[in-house]
Amino acid sequence: MDLYVQFGCGWSAPQEWLNFDASPTLVYEKIPVLGRLFTRNQDRFPANVKYGDIVAGLPVPEATCQGVYCSHVLEHLALRDARTALGNVFKLLKPGGVFRMVLPDLEYALECYRADASADAAMNFLRQTGLGRETRPRSLAAFTQAWLGNSQHLWMWDYKSLQAELEACGFTGVRRAALGDAPHAMFTLVEEPGRWENCLGIECRR
Repeated sequence: MDLYVQFGCGWSAPQEWLNFDASPTLVYEKIPVLGRLFTRNQDRFPANVKYGDIVAGLPVPEATCQGVYCSHVLEHLALRDARTALGNVFKLLKPGGVFRMVLPDLEYALECYRADASADAAMNFLRQTGLGRETRPRSLAAFTQAWLGNSQHLWMWDYKSLQAELEACGFTGVRRAALGDAPHAMFTLVEEPGRWENCLGIECRR
C-alpha cells in the first residue's frame, strides 16, 4: 500500500492520508480529560491528526511514501529548520515519490508592494507576508495564546530560492505546480483551492 503523508495539516485530514501537525494546541488537546475541557481554536483537531514535527522527523519509515504534501508550512520555519525539513521529506519518499507544497509567494508580495502607490504600501506588505507584528504580547495570557498559535512567519520564499534548496537536497524535476495538476489523484484530497490563490506551488520528485 502506498503511503501519503501530510505535515502541518491543521484541520485538513482526509482518512486516506497520514496527517501530522506540530501545533502545541494539538498536544494540549491530546491530554486525557484536561485536553477535552478547552481548546484555543473554534474547532478541535480531527481525531486522526497525529502530533509530528517534520524538523525533528516524522514517525514514518524512510523511503516508504509515494507522496508528501504540505500547505503553508515552510514560511513558519526558520531557515535552518526549513532546510532540515526538506531533507527529512526527501528521506520519507520512495524513489520517484512526489513532494508537493504550496506557500506564500514572496515575489508576488513584492509585486503587490511595488504596484501599491498608497501610504499604506509598507503596512500592506508586512501584513501580507506576516513578517511584522502590530502588537506585542505582554501579559502571560497573551504570550501563551501567541505561543499556542504558532502563526508567525519566520522566512519567506520565492520559486528560484526554493528550487535551489530542493535540488541541493537531491530532488529532481522541480517545477512550478498548479492546483489540480498533480500526477496522483490522492493529492486532490488535500489541496484546497483557497490556499493556492496567488501563492507559490511547487512539485518535485525523489
